[in-house]
Amino acid sequence: MAASILIIEDDITFGIMLKTWLSKKGFTVDTASSIAHARKQLLNHAYGLVLSDLRLPDGDGIQLLEWMNGKKLHLPLIIMTGYAEVQTAVTAIKSGASDYISKPVNPDELLKKINDALANPQPATNEIPKKKTSSPEHPAGNHHPNHQAWQENFLEGNSEAAKQLYNYVRLVAPTSMSVLINGASGTGKEYVAHRIHQLSDRADKPFIAIDCGSIPKELAASEFFGHVKGSFTGALTNKTGAFVAANGGTIFLDEIGNLSYEVQVQLLRALQERRVRPVGSIEEIEVNIRFISATNEDLQLAIKKGAFREDLYHRINEFTLKMPSLKERKEDILLFANFFLDQANKELGKHLLGFDFKAAETIQNYQWPGNLRQLKNTVRRATLLAQNDYIGISDLGYDMKEEPLGNVSFPLRDEKREKEQILEALQQTNNNKSKAAVLLGIDRKTLYNKLKLYNIEA
Repeated sequence: MAASILIIEDDITFGIMLKTWLSKKGFTVDTASSIAHARKQLLNHAYGLVLSDLRLPDGDGIQLLEWMNGKKLHLPLIIMTGYAEVQTAVTAIKSGASDYISKPVNPDELLKKINDALANPQPATNEIPKKKTSSPEHPAGNHHPNHQAWQENFLEGNSEAAKQLYNYVRLVAPTSMSVLINGASGTGKEYVAHRIHQLSDRADKPFIAIDCGSIPKELAASEFFGHVKGSFTGALTNKTGAFVAANGGTIFLDEIGNLSYEVQVQLLRALQERRVRPVGSIEEIEVNIRFISATNEDLQLAIKKGAFREDLYHRINEFTLKMPSLKERKEDILLFANFFLDQANKELGKHLLGFDFKAAETIQNYQWPGNLRQLKNTVRRATLLAQNDYIGISDLGYDMKEEPLGNVSFPLRDEKREKEQILEALQQTNNNKSKAAVLLGIDRKTLYNKLKLYNIEA
């Protein structure tokens, strides 16, 4: 059976490249980007060897080695270090590290050192310590603040934008505040809403999510508040609305800006009074819910146009979270790509090991106008198409092979010139709507809405 290696490296791109290369050599490889994350991995998985950078965000390899010794985790550990820190690496060897290798890493030399270390294991056996119910480092039930944590089939990420976002999530989650999540399509708004629910004291109660953009306006009140049999054509039975179904828990309304003015009035009343009245009923039902909503629109602009109620906006917007786009989280792109590859492998029954260098470079440098949703779909399709162990650039699709857009952009800021700017962006991109949306600083869904608004055929 192939040895299992834990790579600890805060340079995410380099760590992923190492993982891909070692996987190709037959090893099973996990990665961590901090000592805190590495400790958690080491306590929960059996590894044959640890390959660690000397300098990490929350300490160094020597501190990790001392912790491993204290936990009786006698694993071979190879330190990676720059030339200027060789003396420190020698100190690590004296402290019990198996070996060290200088950066930039020579792959053949690294492979030899790994094989030598595995052939001469440390004297103690490699056993996973019994998992404690609590400890000073990982209190039972508390979320450990590592931002590469995998939660509910989702990756939070390691970029500064992701760290700030999830710091805010952890701050607002325990409160009762209504949260408005603002961000483009495909950025993961529903996951953030679900994460707030998970970290709240309502976690054991229902989480009900509704996409307001997919509900016909005439049925929205019934979806939210329910209806009684015979209250309108097609109401053949009584229906329990989302607010009642979510009682005690959290309700999440995505694309809340799509609600009609009449339903906005009903929603405001429900949030103020915490009571709902099913369509066609004379009785009210008391509800206890946490309210979270999301939009990819500028609701303040909608208020000025008279399309969204200002009093409802203030009711739902006690705390705002801004979702970063994927291009604002470049450090996370390859993390998500590999994460989605793991998901696609399981779903499609495939066993791809990763991305070749050119494909990884292309993924890293692409604009991703459709954000995480587009990346996930691209990786899923490429996983299906790939015939080799690694996804190549030809598997990613034609658009990915094109050169990235230049620095020219036409951000929509002046409503009076919107149509002119849209036409200009479409001309610049040869009617490629994805690229036009990037130039305009909006997502594809918003662009399609504006094309319809201005009767632009493209």
